[in-house]
Amino acid sequence: MKFKIDLKIFLFAFIFILTKQIHIYMLIMIFAFIHELGHLLVGLLVNFKVEKLEIIPVGISVSFKLNVNDFNEKIGKSNRLEVKKILVALAGPLTNILIIFIVSKLPIGMIKKLNVMYANLLIAIFNLLPIFPLDGGRILKSILNIFLGRKKTIKCIDSVSIISLIVITCVSFVIFKNNQNVALIFVTIYLWVLVVKEYKINKQKLRIYKIIDEKY
Repeated sequence: MKFKIDLKIFLFAFIFILTKQIHIYMLIMIFAFIHELGHLLVGLLVNFKVEKLEIIPVGISVSFKLNVNDFNEKIGKSNRLEVKKILVALAGPLTNILIIFIVSKLPIGMIKKLNVMYANLLIAIFNLLPIFPLDGGRILKSILNIFLGRKKTIKCIDSVSIISLIVITCVSFVIFKNNQNVALIFVTIYLWVLVVKEYKINKQKLRIYKIIDEKY
């Protein structure tokens, strides 16, 4: 298993310190770790192997190496793999929702309770956005793979990710205009970096599919 730390995490920490939101950022990182434990547990249960663990500015990311048998399945059975991916992707946000439910029942101070619930709600909503490679984007991609096939899915998921991010960018600038939340702008920029990176990868995949189609 590979372990990696994205050094941009220190830039994000500095920004949250300047905006006096470092306590929220620390809570988010702690519960993002628990979020990934949800992914990890379900991933191991469906026989996925951990390939890489990475600390990134918006949390922690676990990457899985699929079982060789999953790639050898016939096309008619490939839906089984997509269902496994959906379960793994859902596990993270559901873990945060479970934490919110548990904390709401605990006899602790209201401010602490609200901070923990707020942090987990942010993580759950953020990860369920239909943007690849966030959990919501992964879920959508697997669903589209089942019904449309991989080639059409690549085109569709790129469009959905970009449109969703444009909307989020507009909302972020409105919020920034009202309360000068610089941290939100940097999170949005980081999302654009992720989406552009995936877009380039998908363009390469489409070129490969085109070459295969022309050859056969």
